[in-house]
Parts: sequence; C-alpha cells; structure tokens
Amino acid sequence: MTPALLILLSACVVGPDYQRPEVEAPVDWRWKVAEPSDHVPRGEWWRVFGDPALDALEAEAMAGNPGLQAAMFRVDQARANARITRADFYPTLDAAGAFTRFRTSGNAPSPVPPFEVPSFQQSSWSTPVDLSYEFDLWGKVRRAFESSRSLAFGAEAARQSILLTLQADVAIAYFSLLSTREQVALLTKTIEIREEALDLIRQRAEVGIGNEFEVQRALVEVESAKAELAGTRQRQAQWHNALAILCGKPPAGFDPRLADALPAAPTVAPDLPSALLERRPDVAEAERQLAARNAQIGVAKAAFFPVVRLTATGGFVSGELSDLFDWESRVWSINPSVSLPVFQGGRNRANLERAWAAYEEGVALYRQQVLVAFGEVEDSLAALAFLDERARARTTAAAAAANAARLSFERYRAGAVNFLEIVDSEQARLANEVARVLIENERLLASVRLIKALGGGWKEHTE
Repeated sequence: MTPALLILLSACVVGPDYQRPEVEAPVDWRWKVAEPSDHVPRGEWWRVFGDPALDALEAEAMAGNPGLQAAMFRVDQARANARITRADFYPTLDAAGAFTRFRTSGNAPSPVPPFEVPSFQQSSWSTPVDLSYEFDLWGKVRRAFESSRSLAFGAEAARQSILLTLQADVAIAYFSLLSTREQVALLTKTIEIREEALDLIRQRAEVGIGNEFEVQRALVEVESAKAELAGTRQRQAQWHNALAILCGKPPAGFDPRLADALPAAPTVAPDLPSALLERRPDVAEAERQLAARNAQIGVAKAAFFPVVRLTATGGFVSGELSDLFDWESRVWSINPSVSLPVFQGGRNRANLERAWAAYEEGVALYRQQVLVAFGEVEDSLAALAFLDERARARTTAAAAAANAARLSFERYRAGAVNFLEIVDSEQARLANEVARVLIENERLLASVRLIKALGGGWKEHTE
C-alpha cells in the first residue's frame, strides 16, 4: 500500500457531519438559529440589585459551595477523557529491559539413538521496543474524539448551569430572608398594638363599659398574631439555613450581614436580543450532547470497515551485557495486518441503530430544552408585568387599611362602634401589609428568575 493511498484513505470520515436542528421560535424575539455561547462570561449580574450584602454572599457561595466544586471536577474528568481519546491518533511505543539466566537439564530426553545431552547455563540481555498503530482510515478515532470533546464542552456548560442556578438560589434565599424579617417586624408591631387594645378593653370591662366577650375576642387576636409570628420565624430560620448551605457553611455559625430593607426590583426590558437565550448554559449543554451523539454514529459506522494495524518490534539482544548495544546485537520485526468484520451476529448493525436512536433522542431533548427556555422567559416576563400591577394596588390597599384601622380604634375609644369593627379593620391592615411585603419579594424573585432564564447577565447594545 503506497503512502499516497494511505493519506487518501486517512482523509475518509464516515458518518454524518453535525448540523444543528432547526427550532421554531417566537418572531417577537428576533430569534435566529441558536449557537451555543456558553463560553461568554455572564458577569456579576446580581449587582443590578445594588445590595453589597448580596454581593458578599454571592462571592462566598461561589468560593465555598460543594456542589459547584463537584461540577468543576466533573469538567476535569470530561477534559481528561477527551485527551485519552485524542491519544488514539498517535502510535503507542513501549520500551522495556529484561535479563534472563537459565540452565538446561543434563538428563533431558534425547532422540533415538540416544546420545548424551550436556547441561549448560546461559544469560540473555534484551531491550525490546514495541510499536503499535491503527490507521484511522474511516475516521473512527476522529469521530470518537469529536464526541468526547463535545462531551467536555457539555460538562463545562453543565457547570455553568449549576453556577447560574447557585447564584440565583442565593439571591432568592437572601431576598426571602429579608422578606420574612420584614414580616416578623410587622407581626411584632401588630402584637404590640393588639396587646394595647386588649389592655384597653379589659379596663373598659372592669368599669362596666365593655364585656367579657370583647376581652376574649381581643385575646384571640393577640394569640393568633403570636402563632403567625412563630410560623414566620420558622420560615425565617429555614431561609437562613438554606442560605448557609448554599454558601457551604454550617447553619449554626452562619451570621450573614443583611440589608436594612428589600431593594427595589430592577427594570428589565421585554424586547431582548435573541442572543441572550443562546447563552443559556442548559441549552448549550443539550446541544453539546447532541453533537457528541452525532459523532458516535460515525464511530458505529466505522465498525463495518476493515481495520489496518501495524505492529513492530526492535531492540537489542545479547548474551553479555557488555555486548548488548553492539550493532550486531540488533533485532527487529514488522507485522502489518488487516482485519475485516465478516460475521458479528448483527452486533455492528444493532450498534449503529442504537447510535441513530440516541441521536434522535438528543434532537428531541434539545428542542425540549429550547421550549423550556422560551417558557421560562415568558413566565418571568408575565410575572413581572402582573406583579407591577398587583404591587401598586396592594400598596394603596395597605395604606387605606392602615388608615381604616386607626379610625376604627379612635371610634371605638369614643364608643361609636363595637369591638368587631376593630377586629375586622385590624385583620385587614395586617393582611394587606404582609401581602405588600410578599409582593415586593415576588417581584425581586421574578427578576432573578428572568435573568436566570436569559442565561445570566448581559450588556445593553445600541444600534
């Protein structure tokens, strides 16, 4: 086989070249065919909230979260696997050194007629070098390396996905912790107000203006607020513990610095560049895995073609160490071989069918992941739009409920209304105040989820 023919055959690569599948997407987003941009830095997107305490917690989580560290080691494994596959492009060369000394028997059987076979001793020194190489005539090694390299890129995209999820989870836990702290403050103040009202009602009952029913009803309101306060403090502790675990710290000794109040939710324009969704690491991971499965089709197809191997051995052999590296001590052999799969019991055909099925599965998973991305962005945009309306209405309602509760208490002092009006107005005040805090927290969480759905931070570009 001439060198020119070998070079020509080495240029052959069986199996389909990878092409990204088309995905139907919303026109409003000016979407183009997605290209993984998971290598693009996403920046410290949480700084849009302008909260130094959140900045510190994000840095602490990225440095200490065990799940993120495990993802980095998975990337290292995938990269090492790619280097292992790449090694098949090159021949293997093994060198060794050996010494043998043996003695033959003086009583060994001899041919007929018998004659004496003398015993003797002999030494042998050798330094063999073995070479083995399989020609990649059909692109089997190239496709295998293409697959393992895509999987390495996919592992990095998975790490980016874990990182983005961690950053979002830290922000969500932090804002939820601030929200429960504000709810605790509201309930504490409510309990103080209701205890004052209870004292007043008891005094009125003692002088005959009120009655025992009003006292017991006021006591119900006080104890109900205390029960609600205990439940809110429990949720506060749970968010504190969740934040500690995200930062890689034991909850018992975790004492984060918190802002004085919930920050304002940032404004995110709904008319976003199409490139933002391309930067979602989970979409990039799905496409990297699809490319790896496509390459495996070529590996499976190559199994149908002949395999050309070259093995060779060379070195020195001598009975004396002093003569080992003399030119006359050299030995060598060369052994080219060709093997052709004649009958495999359908194994190769089944393996190819499996590779195609795995690829089609990857196409479906990729398209599903893109649809999930569309849905998450739409959900977050809708949440922000409706939460803005809810926040404005709830702020007005909370202010009105507070005024109504104040007026009801003043009217009760003057004897103009019964105690049940105070109960109703006070319950409405507390419910609207808590609802206002919850909606503010929901707006912040929706902003975090939108940024996460878009693949992280971005920079505004003007045309």
